[in-house]
Amino acid sequence: MNSLCGDPPSECPAWAKLAAHAEGWREARLAELFAADPRRSAQFVARAPGLELDYSRQRIGALGLRLLEQLAAERGFAHWRRALFAGEPVNATEGRAARHTALRARDAVPAEVKQALERMRELAQGLGGIRRIVHLGTGGSDLGTRLVMDALGDKAALEVRFAANIDPLDLARALKGAEPQSTLVVAVSKSFTTAETLANARAAKAWLGGRGRLYAVTANEAAARAFGASEVLPMWDWVGGRFSVWSAAGFSALAALGWQSFDELLAGANDMDRHFYEAPLEQNLPVLLALLGVWNVNFLGAATHCVLPYAHALRLLPAYLQQLEMESNGKRVDREGRSVAYATAPVLWGAAGTVSQHSFHQLLHQGTQVVPADFIVAGVSAELDANAEAQARALAFGTADAALPAHRRYPGNRPSSMLRLERLDARHLGRLLAAYEHKVFTQGVIWNLNSFDQWGVELGKQLADEILMKRS
Repeated sequence: MNSLCGDPPSECPAWAKLAAHAEGWREARLAELFAADPRRSAQFVARAPGLELDYSRQRIGALGLRLLEQLAAERGFAHWRRALFAGEPVNATEGRAARHTALRARDAVPAEVKQALERMRELAQGLGGIRRIVHLGTGGSDLGTRLVMDALGDKAALEVRFAANIDPLDLARALKGAEPQSTLVVAVSKSFTTAETLANARAAKAWLGGRGRLYAVTANEAAARAFGASEVLPMWDWVGGRFSVWSAAGFSALAALGWQSFDELLAGANDMDRHFYEAPLEQNLPVLLALLGVWNVNFLGAATHCVLPYAHALRLLPAYLQQLEMESNGKRVDREGRSVAYATAPVLWGAAGTVSQHSFHQLLHQGTQVVPADFIVAGVSAELDANAEAQARALAFGTADAALPAHRRYPGNRPSSMLRLERLDARHLGRLLAAYEHKVFTQGVIWNLNSFDQWGVELGKQLADEILMKRS
């Protein structure tokens, strides 16, 4: 499957046009753009089910957006998107499809997905006597479920704790105060060879002493059974870890929150899948998130991106997105194995507002680096929403009072987007996470990357094993 303009993307006609167009935008002032167009705040908005993206404070105009859409078209975006949803092997280095959208399908649900969901529901309904779930996993087998529980867990019927670090303290804290007979341990590892997960699973199994329950979520059922798991839920090779919260990897959340909440999470993601597949590019919220990122990284020179959720329930979102974005697109080799000569994924970081305002916002407002930001608001409170709006305005417009001493001036002209959720519940959380998944996929298409492998994490693991062998 080839792009329509030839590889790499920097050879596309639209790329050259964007580079020339950016020359006139590096010094453009957001204050002047708003003054020249009173309708800007209403025009630069995209809507998807339950979400609204206001990107009027991005340093871009209508022509730049059209050129970015042209770049996506030249890169064969429509073909790649269709291949993703059709289950074609878009993960070329591993010869796999990336079918995470099938996990939350409403129509034509694959038989194996339907069977797994039914089994998850049966197991969750049979947890009488269990008061705590200890979820063992790392990376994608941990972050998604951890985020869902932190965001929605206030009404959970069961307590869920997590251990992801090979440091024994992590598991010790997860088990503290629990009793083996009322504890379920869920070990999540596709290969059932992940060092951190197996180390914690061995320690947890010894702690259970045969009095509690041990379940596994894996593609290696034989190894899990041999280890002593009484129940094994499937993970398929066509679901990457960072896209796996929708699968049995999310069983701990389903058991604690209830089937209905987990189904709403899946339904929300499916809402966004449909929007992503059907909406035209100029109205497609995930696509616009991706295109704005490409504009800032490749044509305005941004090296980092900040995510600022103004909802304590979403405080783990930056950590979740760090893996989703940087593991997917933090790559220097394209699909053909060639070194790229253009920037790919920026460093992603962030924290919950308003706490972050007393931390690194100094750099955002007055530092030497311009850092594009996503503000995420969910109508939690008027005070939180007002703070997010105030920070976005300050970044965009700064201060114009020349009488102020230099240390009190704000240069402004720092781009940001405002992503608004109608409310924060399971369905809207599913929509939000799926939007960022599709953003990542779209950027991978434009940068000619395989967003579904992660070979860069392997060398360190191998060297650690060698060091341990030499010391043993």
